[in-house]
Amino acid sequence: MYIRVVSKKVLLLHKDLEVRGGKVLGVWSFPSDAVLTKGWVEENSLRALLACSTMSAKSAISKEIFAPLDERMLGAVQVKRRTKKKIPFLATGGQGEYLTYICLSVTNKKPTQASITKVKQFEGSTSFVRRSQWMLEQLRQVNGIDPNRDSAEFDLLFENAFDQWVASTASEKCTFFQILHHTCQRYLTDRKPEFINCQSKIMGGNSILHSAADSVTSAVQKASQALNERGERLGRAEEKTEDMKNSAQQFAETAHKLAMKHKC
Repeated sequence: MYIRVVSKKVLLLHKDLEVRGGKVLGVWSFPSDAVLTKGWVEENSLRALLACSTMSAKSAISKEIFAPLDERMLGAVQVKRRTKKKIPFLATGGQGEYLTYICLSVTNKKPTQASITKVKQFEGSTSFVRRSQWMLEQLRQVNGIDPNRDSAEFDLLFENAFDQWVASTASEKCTFFQILHHTCQRYLTDRKPEFINCQSKIMGGNSILHSAADSVTSAVQKASQALNERGERLGRAEEKTEDMKNSAQQFAETAHKLAMKHKC
């Protein structure tokens, strides 16, 4: 990895690509009062690169795994197990190391069906593989582990499965939880999963989803108000037009009467 600092921005480049002119993988701006030590730059640059890489992977998963099935991915979180499962050698297929993503999706066709899917990307491969999948109705419990601090750990309990995970970052887990909670409230009518040991910002008004909903509501209200005001202006214009029309008719009638009187 090659890191270049230019005008208070960190450019992340790969060494091999740098020889051929370089390719910017990500740009990250840092505060003007930051002390540019080598360790500080490396730590924060790699963190920014990880975020860029995760976003790119999620976009690819959405296109490769869900779009062909006419599904829409709502959110995903990159995870690894807190405790490794004991799996027979033959069951692994000898495919080596891999990255795991827990994805939440819905069908585009009505009635809408929501599901949680485990997706893997094996070492050396650029493609993604769909593994286990559960309908959202099968989710029984979502455990945030610690409601008092930001934690990357969480558990998911299904009807026939239980997994203990660690997200790549606490913020990524928080965002996924907010989307998951909102989706459960929207698409599940009976037997919704229990959310335990979760921070209040996941369940309450600080949710990014609630903020987005508030923004949309505000925009709709403003548009409605503008339409109402426009309607009122049009109404007043119509009234003035009707008055002018009546005045013109009265003037024409009076003129006609006068003309008939002088003619006689």
